[in-house]
Amino acid sequence: MRKSGQPTINDVARIAGVSKKTVSRVINRSPLLGEETRRRVEEVIGGLGYIPNPQARALALRRNFLIGLVHDNPNAQTVMNVQQGMLEALHGTEFEMVVRPLDRGSATMLEDLRHFLERQRLFGVLLMPPVSENDSVAQLCTDIGCRYVRMGSAALDTSERMVASNDREAVRIATDYLIAQGHRRIGLVAGPHGFRSARERRLGFEEALAQAGIALPRSMVADGNYTFESGLVAAERLLDVIPRPTAIFSSNDEMAAGVIHAARQRGLDIPRDLSIIGFDDTPIAAHVWPPLTTVRWPIASMARSAALKLIGGDDDEAEPVEEPSLFLSTLIRRGSVASPPA
Repeated sequence: MRKSGQPTINDVARIAGVSKKTVSRVINRSPLLGEETRRRVEEVIGGLGYIPNPQARALALRRNFLIGLVHDNPNAQTVMNVQQGMLEALHGTEFEMVVRPLDRGSATMLEDLRHFLERQRLFGVLLMPPVSENDSVAQLCTDIGCRYVRMGSAALDTSERMVASNDREAVRIATDYLIAQGHRRIGLVAGPHGFRSARERRLGFEEALAQAGIALPRSMVADGNYTFESGLVAAERLLDVIPRPTAIFSSNDEMAAGVIHAARQRGLDIPRDLSIIGFDDTPIAAHVWPPLTTVRWPIASMARSAALKLIGGDDDEAEPVEEPSLFLSTLIRRGSVASPPA
């Protein structure tokens, strides 16, 4: 025991016979520890009267207790949902979150990211799509020794370094639902080019139509960029088609709200004249009228798992509790879908 002065994390680790990282895990209530290890460390902490000092521990571990969120996403609600999930995971720990938007189209994107990661000395970083879909970004994190987790609409990395959803399958099920209601002229408001989520959702839509023997003319596809305004413009294009679609699948809820607005401007009743399905199940889906049938994307749960993966680490003393890497999206049936008009 120390003869004078305040006990340090080094003292706790030495007496408990564990690493400083393991002591940090106990302090932050990480689930990735065996009960015996946790009990032993807690007893030493109590016996020494050790009071954690984040600054001192950061110096000892050579990292700040910061978890980064890096994104280039036009949908503010999506970013907020990710932040919510991360904050749930970090609650009650000494970790804090720092958010950094990037411009993935910038020639200096990788340089900007490197500067951010090195300046902040992050404990780890969650990469949101579409930034997460860039293998060069993941390689940069590896090169500078910053742990990372990639979020995506399909598997992007090893299980400990990713959280993914089953977008393609979920959209196929949603489109099958429209087909089962009798719809044959189904339009698509696609997501932005360069997003894996947009690609996966479009593929699920196309697979469902192909399996049902339904053609998809180019005129029945309109591109959007995950914003309300782009959904409004895309809907105008689709509703000008003759004969117009009796149903529209929108690649996210924001654009689906734009479709609803455009349909109403034309005097169309939803769902009597036009059925609509979105994707995300953001609050807007339940607030529009009629309430929007949509695919619930468990993005907050994905973010929570990603943050737990980041703060878990890989000490020898840890007994890993595997956080899930695959999250299933589900169809939420509400009032915006009905059989097509006779």
